[in-house]
Order: sequence, then structure tokens, then C-alpha cells
Amino acid sequence: MRGQWKEVTRLAFKGERFREHALDVDALSELVQFQKIVAETAKARWRAANPDRKQLPKHFEQRTRLCLRRIEEGSAVAPLEVLIDQSDQLEMYESEPAEIKEAIAVARRAFRALEREEPLPDDFPKGLAPEYAKVGQHLAEDEAIEVISEGDEPARVTPLSRARWANFIETVHESPVDLTGEVLEADVRQGRFQVWLDEKTGVTVTFSQEQEERVTNALRDHRTCRLQVRGRGELSPQGKLLRVFEVESLTLHPVGEEPYDPTARPIEEILAELASQISEDEWKRLPSDLTDNLDHYLYGWPRR
Repeated sequence: MRGQWKEVTRLAFKGERFREHALDVDALSELVQFQKIVAETAKARWRAANPDRKQLPKHFEQRTRLCLRRIEEGSAVAPLEVLIDQSDQLEMYESEPAEIKEAIAVARRAFRALEREEPLPDDFPKGLAPEYAKVGQHLAEDEAIEVISEGDEPARVTPLSRARWANFIETVHESPVDLTGEVLEADVRQGRFQVWLDEKTGVTVTFSQEQEERVTNALRDHRTCRLQVRGRGELSPQGKLLRVFEVESLTLHPVGEEPYDPTARPIEEILAELASQISEDEWKRLPSDLTDNLDHYLYGWPRR
């Protein structure tokens, strides 16, 4: 692949543990979480700017993938870069990684607001607050992570500032879910896909390796099939489905076909229950020839 490396930000790990350029496994997991919030912020910003489009642009994931190629002095400084592919199929993109730079700017402003005990920026995607709160979870009391971008003030993540995320995280609850929609995005490596319930409502679903084939089939046949998902999900306090974290079953249905629900009550049982609610006296008031002359009593047609 032809391309050019572009540095987009630096994470500086401050504390005795990080001297001599040392980043342990816990510190590396902080880099993984930072990658996640930046990528998800970039996606959220793109979707907000393109409400009528369902699919992310081609190569969007590649354009927001952070890479670590070296560790520098200053406790332990991790320069994070992206590879700008210069192949012909990416000529439509700008040479600068605008998507990820904008997302990092949002993240930096959010961390700075928490450090100063200020409100979150208006363009912060509120639904990502739980993921942002995970950045810094391995820090000791005397440690910090600085998010550094050229020409701007660093934003610090400390155990104290991280604790303030609790003020911005809505309490969610779990519930069984049963939904059917169109699959337009799937990330096999991360084990996640997006199922779209309508033109504007997409839900992220986590799937297992055993369910991968059904998900990819749903993506391939998305024009003619819909995927029914049953499992457990997280709902906001307002009842909005945030994500499906556990899948019990995935079923493909042709477009226009109503999903079969084996747990639904038989129609005759429902009718019998309704009939039982009518008193005996009301039943006696019905004409004896009602069955034979139903059209007469409903529409005034001549009796048979």
C-alpha cells in the first residue's frame, strides 16, 4: 500500500511508572480505548452531518485508525499517526486526515472541560460519555495522561477528572429486545454490526464468531432481506435502545415477510378470552340467525 504517515496527536503518560519510555500492558489498553473514542466520535460527527445517509464512506474506518510506531522521551510519549493511502481509489479524500483531527479536537475539549469542571462542549456526542469515562481507568492517583496537539493547550486525564464523567452518564438498564432491520455495516474484526430499523434509527449489535456468517449474509443481501435480532440490550432512561450486547438468535427474512413469532398467542385463544368478558345476557340478545344473515344485520341486505 502506498501512503504517507501523518501525526494527529500525542498521548503523554505522566508518572513514575512511565519513566524510561516504559508503557506496560495497562497503558497500552489506554491507547486502545483512546482509539475507540476517537473513531466513534468521528462516526457520530459524520452521521450528524449526513442524516440522510446510512453507510459510512468507503475507507472511513481506515482513515480513522490510529497507529503507534515509536515511543518518545518525556516520561512516555506516544505519537499517534494515521496512514493516508495515496492509491487511486482514495483520490476523492483530502491529503489531511480531517475526520480524525476533528474528532480528536472534540475529545480534547471534552477532557479539558472535565478537568476544569466546566460543561461539555456542545458538539460532544453525549451517548459516548460511558466510553470516554473508561479513558484513564488504569491510572494511579499520581499519574495522568495528556492529550497533546500542535498549537493547542494539552488536555489532562487524571483519576479525579475521570470521576466527573459520572455527572454526564445516564443510568441505563437492560431488557430483552426483538427487532428487525437492514444491515448496512459490519465490522468482523470488532464483532459489531449496525442494524437500521428505519431511515434514521440505527442500533449497534455485538455478535459472536459463530454468528458471523449470518451477519455477513445479511449485509450481502441487505436489499432483499432483513435481519431479526433477539437478545438483550441497553436502554436509556427514556426507553431508547442504545445497543444490543448479547444476541440469542439471528434470523433472515425476505423483504415484506412478517417475522414469525413462536411465542405469540393463538388467535383462537385471544378470541375466546374476549368472548369470556361478555355477559350471558348480552349473548342472549344476539339474533338466532346471526350466522346465516350476518350481512343483513351489518349492511341491511335482504335475509336469506
